[in-house]
Amino acid sequence: MKQKILQWLSPFMALTVMLSTISWTVDKHLCMGRVMDVSLFVEAEDCGMADALSNSGQDSMMNHCCDDESFTLSGQEDLTLTWLDFDLDQQVFLFAFSHSYLDLYSPQVEPPAPHEEYPPPLLVKDIHILDQVFLI
Repeated sequence: MKQKILQWLSPFMALTVMLSTISWTVDKHLCMGRVMDVSLFVEAEDCGMADALSNSGQDSMMNHCCDDESFTLSGQEDLTLTWLDFDLDQQVFLFAFSHSYLDLYSPQVEPPAPHEEYPPPLLVKDIHILDQVFLI
């Protein structure tokens, strides 16, 4: 059971670390207020309106029908945490949680039976036969 959990948890944790450290850039091209193209990591393709206006002889700077927007979600840079980065309440919780979690997998020792060393009593007469009490 533990092996199955580790097989599923390990790739999930690796994927989580990878996705949290990557910087995401989303670029959008708007033409007349409508989104024409959205792309990740690279620049969005334009709609070709600037080329059409330049070929017709109009200055594309005079007509502002197209717009490019982009935003960047920066990933986590520093992944090293020390014990001192946590406040006292978090340290107490982590210590108690890890101790109780690891205690689940420690082998359980059965307490010794106090009557193990003594022999059973000798039966002189069979009481079930004498009292005629039988399990049916």
